Amino acid sequence: MGTVAPIRVLIAKPGLDGHDRGAKVVVKALRDAGMEVIYTGRHQRIEAIAAIAAQEDVDVVGVSTLSGAHVDQCTRLASALAARGVHDVVLMVGGTIWGDSVAQLRELGYVVFPVGSKIPDIVQTIRDRVAALPTHA
Repeated sequence: MGTVAPIRVLIAKPGLDGHDRGAKVVVKALRDAGMEVIYTGRHQRIEAIAAIAAQEDVDVVGVSTLSGAHVDQCTRLASALAARGVHDVVLMVGGTIWGDSVAQLRELGYVVFPVGSKIPDIVQTIRDRVAALPTHA
């Protein structure tokens, strides 16, 4: 019986937002849940995030943002990933997200985790979404 490969997750902090405590908490929780996690650190360019996602063949691309630029960043990231041929990945965004932004991000295909989201919910959502990907079904 073969072993199941762990879920591979990329967590990134795009732009000039320097607050990464929440991202680090999520990274640790996902690792504790048995996932392989790549954390880019702060101040990443969208193109760099997309390049890492393609190179590392991840199942999940997550960004953390507190700057209020989440819709713009997530729109550009989805385009950059598509341009690099990165498809069939779970897109997620967490941080300070409010109002109409949640609906906009969901329309872009992102799973949204606003401030205050529970870690067990994040872990389970990732597992469920990755299991439903065509590459994992």
